[in-house]
Amino acid sequence: MESDEAAAAASPQGTTASGGTVTPGPKKRGRKPKSKEDSQTPSSQQQSGSSGGKMKESGKKTQQPSVDEKYSQWKGLVPILYDWLANHNLVWPSLSCRWGPQLEQATYKNRQRLYLSEQTDGSVPNTLVIANCEVVKPRVAAAEHISQFNEEARSPFVKKYKTIIHPGEVNRIRELPQNSKIVATHTDSPDVLIWDVETQPNRHAVLGAANSRPDLILTGHQDNAEFALAMCPTEPFVLSGGKDKSVVLWSIQDHITTVGTDSKSSGSIIKQTGESGEKTESPTVGPRGVYVGHDDTVEDVAFSPTSAQEFCSVGDDSCLILWDARTGTSPVTKVEKAHDADLHCVDWNPHDDNLILTGSADNTVRLYDRRNLTANGVGTPIYKFEGHKAAVLCVQWSPDKSSVFGSSAEDGLLNIWDYDRVSKKSDRAAKSPAGLFFQHAGHRDKVVDFHWNASDPWTIVSVSDDCETTGGGGTLQIWRMSDLIYRPQEEVLAELEKFKSHVMTCASKP
Repeated sequence: MESDEAAAAASPQGTTASGGTVTPGPKKRGRKPKSKEDSQTPSSQQQSGSSGGKMKESGKKTQQPSVDEKYSQWKGLVPILYDWLANHNLVWPSLSCRWGPQLEQATYKNRQRLYLSEQTDGSVPNTLVIANCEVVKPRVAAAEHISQFNEEARSPFVKKYKTIIHPGEVNRIRELPQNSKIVATHTDSPDVLIWDVETQPNRHAVLGAANSRPDLILTGHQDNAEFALAMCPTEPFVLSGGKDKSVVLWSIQDHITTVGTDSKSSGSIIKQTGESGEKTESPTVGPRGVYVGHDDTVEDVAFSPTSAQEFCSVGDDSCLILWDARTGTSPVTKVEKAHDADLHCVDWNPHDDNLILTGSADNTVRLYDRRNLTANGVGTPIYKFEGHKAAVLCVQWSPDKSSVFGSSAEDGLLNIWDYDRVSKKSDRAAKSPAGLFFQHAGHRDKVVDFHWNASDPWTIVSVSDDCETTGGGGTLQIWRMSDLIYRPQEEVLAELEKFKSHVMTCASKP
């Protein structure tokens, strides 16, 4: 049972311009919101429609529904497509969102930490936000509750718990798998910042307030490292890439007193504190290795799920590179033209260490098998997933099913794919790209980040930069599609038959 027809019919077209409330200029790949001046002067990219374009200003005659009309269509289908959805309007755009540890389990919902950022216009500091999120359990929310959300309001399910005043914008957040209370952040600098979010003091973000002090600063880049960031699943290692075209590896093992295997462990960063309890300075950590092989900015990195010594990276040189720290600092395998444009994102399958996903400004997601990559730079993807109409910004495998992954893009869509469905596609005329079985169309602008919830595997948090469409902020959504969409067809049909029998029985009673 598939939702592609219904969901695709309701998917909105994204807009490129990002509003005028934030001042930083755009990054090369369009991640950062454009300034007011930029958004008032459509670029050639906007005019070509690569990110949806601004329909009202383009002057082009088109029969396609507007963004608002598409969004209204999607909203009408929410009770059918979703088991739960929470919409949270943000005052400031967020460029990254991540799940933290689960705190509490209850009958109908669980409480869990949520990490996100606030990218401000300078009138107040940029912040790293730790929130508490109430995650409603599957098959608990009523249909009318799911549909009755206000996109202009803040969700009662998301409550800010703590604010850390971040030295610069938070471009990327990653949590340490061995202890998800420890996170790394990227900003517009060469350093990676490490935070123990539970022991960091709660700060009031007012103009002039001093920055919070990171618990560790990882040094080694020679130029800004803004987006490429990963934490190792097997060891407390950190990986980063930057404008210096290099990939840098650190170990923070020696700076953690305890690294537990679960989120309730007492692991914490060793801090240097003064008499007042404030950290007098942040310890720095140098790299274990610096890996050189890219010819342009490194945009994303990922660890092998089974080895702290193996990792991969992608960049604006259109290359996918595999590395092995045991064999030196040169590439093991370099795929020279993994895509037809800049690569923005990469993810290594946690269930199968041969499969690697890449996403690009060429609007496609490609699946590579590292056994098919050769040292002379030749690499043919297993499959090209073509369902986005603009640059792909984020890809991530599902923590629950090895063949399922998500991709988000500047077209405002978050697509959920199942590689197993590619070969099983029926001979009927396909109304959707092969492998695509769900489109989340609740965002009205580019979806800059999303994260599957390992504690509740089919629940996803996603953020979009909606400066243009919502008047200055962003949108955070937490959602879970109906299990009738992804469960085996025979199970679904059996359950629907049972409901049919129940309804017929009830209808026959006087």
